[in-house]
Amino acid sequence: MNFKKLISQGESETLEFKKTVGEWKEAVETISAFANIEGGRIIIGISQTGKLLGVEIGKGTIEDLTNKISQNIDPKIRPRVTMEKMDGKSLIMIEVKESSDHLVLAFGRPYKRVGRSSVQMSKDEYERSILEKHKDKLQFDRQVCRGASLKDIDGEKVKWFLKEARKQRGLKISTGAELNSVLRQLRLLQDGKLTNAALLLFGRETQFIQSEVKCIRFKGNEPVKPYIDFQTLTGNVFDLVDQSLDFVLRNIKKSIWLSPGKVQREEKYEYPTEAIREAIVNAVVHRDYLSPSKVQVRVFDDYIEIWNPGELPKGWTVEKLRQEHESIPKNPLLFKQLFWVKYVEDVGGGTLDIINECKEWDIAEPEFKDTGTAMIVTFGKPVFTPEVLAKLGLNERQMRAMEYLKQTGKISNRSYKGLFPGITDKTIYRDLQDLVRKSIVKSIGRKKGRHYILK
Repeated sequence: MNFKKLISQGESETLEFKKTVGEWKEAVETISAFANIEGGRIIIGISQTGKLLGVEIGKGTIEDLTNKISQNIDPKIRPRVTMEKMDGKSLIMIEVKESSDHLVLAFGRPYKRVGRSSVQMSKDEYERSILEKHKDKLQFDRQVCRGASLKDIDGEKVKWFLKEARKQRGLKISTGAELNSVLRQLRLLQDGKLTNAALLLFGRETQFIQSEVKCIRFKGNEPVKPYIDFQTLTGNVFDLVDQSLDFVLRNIKKSIWLSPGKVQREEKYEYPTEAIREAIVNAVVHRDYLSPSKVQVRVFDDYIEIWNPGELPKGWTVEKLRQEHESIPKNPLLFKQLFWVKYVEDVGGGTLDIINECKEWDIAEPEFKDTGTAMIVTFGKPVFTPEVLAKLGLNERQMRAMEYLKQTGKISNRSYKGLFPGITDKTIYRDLQDLVRKSIVKSIGRKKGRHYILK
């Protein structure tokens, strides 16, 4: 190792200098901090400015220092403590490896590295580290459901699942296999006992009150009574998803649209059904089942909200949902089974699919909101449907021009005249300016190059 080069770099997040062995307590704190990040080195015999001082190393110096580290670090780790020489002077090098769980204490307290300093972790930071270490044990879907037995499992639902999973993903479990064997192969048993995931997926009756889904159709655009429709859904996660979508579909309208490249008009729901379904699936599978709150599906006159109790993965923001991202399921055991039957995809693209579906449906992108205790996806009502345009007082020419605009993306004076041969320039100008005033389109360019696009 080139000590001169290492020391010349100065103290950093992974390198600290100590002048004497008398600073062993500070060194122990730094060992905790290094172990709780990516590891590091402590060199004793160097001033903070990088000046070579050297230390006197007696017969028991290294052993005494090693014992002090061992006695005051928990859990016990074994940093490498060696004597080194540089320009005729003795140094002590302590090399610390990164701890696998980042929960190393010094004198009963956790430390972390911030720049060139070792500082004590806050209570919240330490608790998060503990939860991260034990996340597999704490995950609701992996926990054993006390008192549950195979009698609580709906065998017919299991058979449906196996048949669908074989068809969709090629799952290699026979539909004739014994129930206990099927659940074991799906890892839905812990030490021979049913997990919460098994009951969420295949339970005959609802075992967990928080797993219910509340569906509400409000009158107007405020979450207040009276309700037009209200339903509390119970059952397994597959039924919850399907019934929640059914609730939405019976509480929204169908609109008449002229699709690009087609002459005949067609009916379709005013919201993209696949996007709504994806949001519902996400809420059911990624929710925090340790929270007493329930998934909510709220339908208003002009928008829909899907409420998911829980929070985003650590370090994520709602903006990340609009970008390519990895898949970090809150309930991985539950998620895996929904993957087998193509209710979800294991690529982290669910929110992007929702966004793209909305774009294809000619409605605004959904809004993602993190309240700290829940994630909310909001779908705005479709814009510029025939019904909406009629309410804005458009004449027949403007209505037809809007259909042309949706197909081509833009319209100009010339193309407007092509739609209506014999129309005067004055009428064209008046029609288009009326669309601008009503904030339906906006004007791009000047004079001959001028055209109009949807606002």
